Amino acid sequence: MRLADGRELIYFDETEHAERRLDDPRDLSPASTHSVLRRDVVLAEWVTVASHRQGRTHLPPTDQCPLCPSRDGRETEIPSDSYDVVVFENRFPSLAGTGAPADPPDDTDLFPTRPGYGRCEVVCFTSDHDAAFASLPPTRVRTVLEAWVDRSVALSELPGVEQVFCFENRGEEIGVTLAHPHGQIYGYPFVTPRTERMLASAARYCETTGGNLFADVLAAEQQAAERVVVRGEHWTAFVPFAARWPVEVHLYPNRQVPDLAALDDAERDEFGTVYLDLLRRLDGLYDLPMPYIAGWQQAPVRRDRDLAYLHLQLFSIRRAPNKLKYLAGSESAMGAFINDITPEQIARSLRDVADA
Repeated sequence: MRLADGRELIYFDETEHAERRLDDPRDLSPASTHSVLRRDVVLAEWVTVASHRQGRTHLPPTDQCPLCPSRDGRETEIPSDSYDVVVFENRFPSLAGTGAPADPPDDTDLFPTRPGYGRCEVVCFTSDHDAAFASLPPTRVRTVLEAWVDRSVALSELPGVEQVFCFENRGEEIGVTLAHPHGQIYGYPFVTPRTERMLASAARYCETTGGNLFADVLAAEQQAAERVVVRGEHWTAFVPFAARWPVEVHLYPNRQVPDLAALDDAERDEFGTVYLDLLRRLDGLYDLPMPYIAGWQQAPVRRDRDLAYLHLQLFSIRRAPNKLKYLAGSESAMGAFINDITPEQIARSLRDVADA
């Protein structure tokens, strides 16, 4: 359906005959954005300037949450009075609109710019405002996964989109501005800096050894076992050998696939069980809800798909029950991380969490 300002909304229902409201009675002005991409020629990275986002919703009270179902005369972003999983275009997107794939930047231009084309969507995991991803049943996680797959495929087909990123930010400590359980999906008009670095490393490794860097790292972690947190038939979660954050876990399918759409039914079925186990271990680590960022690394849309390996990167800034890690000068200014906890120690602590 279309919301009152023209944005798209999609219900992902778990019952065949669910009744959902398909009209939006609100009086909204047509959605508009003012994003532009500026090239940092020194770091060879694109920076999105989206000045229209300054007025976006920030930590509203529960009774004014825009992600709860509409009811009792209070209209929200979701017109229906109930839903399972819902996806809609962000009202305050960093990127919007479509255009042809951009030409490579001119190395002689010191101030390159591009339109901020792309797509930003919001994914609501449940209509329950007080829930968390860790409290969802495996069947709901499967629905969320199917929504990620569906939207990743759809955004990959948009003109100019080069990479699709599905992610969740949880906790005010991380910077979340809406408490309702939700995530986001970005369709970038470029391959992101982190992915560029990872694929460059994978290309060098392949040229030297003939192997896939990600597959060999996973195999080595499985063999070493000391940093493995959870291992299933189809998925393995481990703390990386050179973890940057006090709590950092990577979750890989045991089979190399480039993106979410390439997962088979068995992998999709087991994902919920393994991921919920992992999230509950995080919450049990300090007996506190763990603030975290969890994001899927998918292959770029048009290149290096043979080098890539789908995986989820999850990390938290909580380093102790009452302490957070803030990026210091070495990390913020130079990108040189310092971790106060050994990866082996945090992996052991996560394994030891009772009743995960």
